[in-house]
Amino acid sequence: MASAVKKIIYVVSDIQKSLSFEWTARGLKDSCDLTFVIMNPKGSALENYIKAQKINFIYISYRRKLDLPFAFIRLLWIFITQKPDVVHTHLFDATIAGLAAAWISRVRKRIYTRHTSTYHHNYFPAGVKYDKLCNSLATKIISISQATDYALVNLEQVDRNKIARIPHGFDFIEFLTTTDDRILKVRNRWGIPAEGYTIGIIARHIEWKGIQYTLAAFKEFITQNPLGFLVLANSTGPFRSEVLHLLKDIPKQNYVLIEFEEDIAALYSLLDILVHVPVDRYCEAFGQTYIESLAHGVPSIFTLSGIAAEFVVDREHALVVDFRNSWEIKKALIEISGNSGLRQAISKEGKRYVLANFGIGPMLDVLKKVYNE
Repeated sequence: MASAVKKIIYVVSDIQKSLSFEWTARGLKDSCDLTFVIMNPKGSALENYIKAQKINFIYISYRRKLDLPFAFIRLLWIFITQKPDVVHTHLFDATIAGLAAAWISRVRKRIYTRHTSTYHHNYFPAGVKYDKLCNSLATKIISISQATDYALVNLEQVDRNKIARIPHGFDFIEFLTTTDDRILKVRNRWGIPAEGYTIGIIARHIEWKGIQYTLAAFKEFITQNPLGFLVLANSTGPFRSEVLHLLKDIPKQNYVLIEFEEDIAALYSLLDILVHVPVDRYCEAFGQTYIESLAHGVPSIFTLSGIAAEFVVDREHALVVDFRNSWEIKKALIEISGNSGLRQAISKEGKRYVLANFGIGPMLDVLKKVYNE
């Protein structure tokens, strides 16, 4: 039997706040000597959490791609001096620098979690060679859904034996525990009205997230429901200028842009409907908002991308619409807002399913097996 791993170093980049990393760090810290290395332009909520948990922490100042050589040298020194059993990297810049440094310093287990699926293939073909480089440097790749399986196996010809399927897990007890005071603070902070229907989009402004189709649908929806209010959270990204242009056709009193809200659980509690409509089956690598919205019992409208393509059933867990179809989104908005029986049914079943199948405990158990195999 293989002996338990003693020292694990996580390397992550460009992270401000992440409940997923917080839960993982807390779940692993008592079973190994855990260190987090964060490549960020400045301090972050994640850094504060790691320190509060008394987990080893190293900060690498990282502002742009030109800092990659410096980050690589720092990581190389960290791995040579600390001699970890496992290096596990997350997100593109951390994975490029971390796996290269781990390979040169002869770290035995070099793991990365694939957080993107077809992004480079569709939008930046020149980046595919870096994905393939990461695949070759890793001894194991964590795939989080059918979409990342597709990119790795079908598009990049990775041996399936090198891939471990581990979908994201959620600490639902913590995530679903909100108070009226926290919810009221978020409502007041962003001016979210108590009346009417509050519709949420929790997605970065990227073309393939399909936000443009929801905006077109919402524009038509408020002609019949003038108290409809749209919350666009995580409202940063390369498609933001196009989103702002589309918002010119929507009255300002009917929407709010939220770049960052730390208390995301309280924000979900304010939503009457959530819409998440990526533009094809594989563009969304996972889609945490699929799970988060259903866990909160928010009646939702989805396209079947990322993890949703593996379990969501139309009119059972959510309303499913076709890709790139604003008319179907509008129709679904009208149906959910006008049918209390449907709202209650999909809210109940969607919540039941994700609570039963996406807990943090099973995810950590499989992850530990990968570290120790």
